[in-house]
Amino acid sequence: METAGILEKIDASRSDMTADMMAMIRIPAIGPLNGGKGEAHRADKVLEFLKGFDSVERIDVKDIHDGTVMRPNILAKKNGKGKGTVWIISHLDTVLPGDLDEWKTPPYEPVVKDGKIYGLGTEDNGQAVISSIYAAKFFAQGTLSKRSIGLAIVADEETTSAMGIEHLINAGLFEPDDVFIVPDWGVPGGTMVEVAEKHLVWLKFTIGGRQTHGSTPQKGLNAYRVSAKMLVDVLDRLEKKYDAQDPLFRPPGSTFEPTKSIATVGNINTIPGYHEFCLDIRLLPSYDPDDLIVLARSIGTEWEKRTGAEITVTVEQRTRSGRPSDTNCKEFAALRDSISSVTGKVPEVVGVGGGTCANFFRLAGYNAYVWQCGGGSLHQPNEYCDLDNLTTDAKVFATLFRKLCV
Repeated sequence: METAGILEKIDASRSDMTADMMAMIRIPAIGPLNGGKGEAHRADKVLEFLKGFDSVERIDVKDIHDGTVMRPNILAKKNGKGKGTVWIISHLDTVLPGDLDEWKTPPYEPVVKDGKIYGLGTEDNGQAVISSIYAAKFFAQGTLSKRSIGLAIVADEETTSAMGIEHLINAGLFEPDDVFIVPDWGVPGGTMVEVAEKHLVWLKFTIGGRQTHGSTPQKGLNAYRVSAKMLVDVLDRLEKKYDAQDPLFRPPGSTFEPTKSIATVGNINTIPGYHEFCLDIRLLPSYDPDDLIVLARSIGTEWEKRTGAEITVTVEQRTRSGRPSDTNCKEFAALRDSISSVTGKVPEVVGVGGGTCANFFRLAGYNAYVWQCGGGSLHQPNEYCDLDNLTTDAKVFATLFRKLCV
């Protein structure tokens, strides 16, 4: 079938894509680290969509935080006659829904309104799961004269990736001639392709003081007060030291954001004896994240001596950035031209702070490209997938398959 015919079939499948997306979103897929039971039931549903592939393999990995939970990864292929596979990488898991009062509709009861599907995980990353399936759907078995078509639908992307794409790479399941597209970040209109990412560092600061009555603060040590003052100092010193700008990236500098914290005490008239907070740090590749961690710990030691509090700095996650992906190869040219032919726009090459599966491929020496038509609602209440984006992505991926596989 020619490219035009495949694109017509994708357009005609809009209602089927919507139904499949909604069926998937109704099934929670939150990992144990975030208090969930994993993605197994959602994987069962997605397997129902994978008809007509030459092979469909489910690889379950025992969760490292809860040994009773298996984390599912799905590899589906249509075999080509040449070397290598064009892989679309998507993920099953989601973040937590957050404040339910901020949701206009329940996060697991998807609703279609004004050309959008609302629900938790619709854009991140249901859009990629469904668009990749329908991009591959209309290529008949036995018709691929060059590379194979592959879909990797993985677990554990929202936390460590250790039980997802990192496990698959370490297991040697990919080949040197493979091509990797990761639809896990994008902008409206699909006008940017991400080819580089920043280092990711998550730090947790714990502060131990002494609890006492609010009327006698001198008898205690207010961990919350120490925490607040130290947070300001940490941010000020990190931002001053790591202040370089790189125009490839959006935003161009490193970022240091306080995110997760804990409640202190249950009543106002108690001085808290313990507090903790976390920083989400996205560091430009020109810096060494290990140096940053040494500095953060030294600041904690300074505040210990200054206040008498017990302070520890723990690395919750650290991911080094791989080298930028090649933009002078024929595979990137095929992706760029596929985007242009479907959207009418030539995409710009950028780097971002967000961590995706693409970085694990770059660390392993592969090229990987992050692209989709984004709506910008991921990790927010009332997350949605624009149905126009869903079909546009599928058509771009199908066009790419046609260029590299047929």
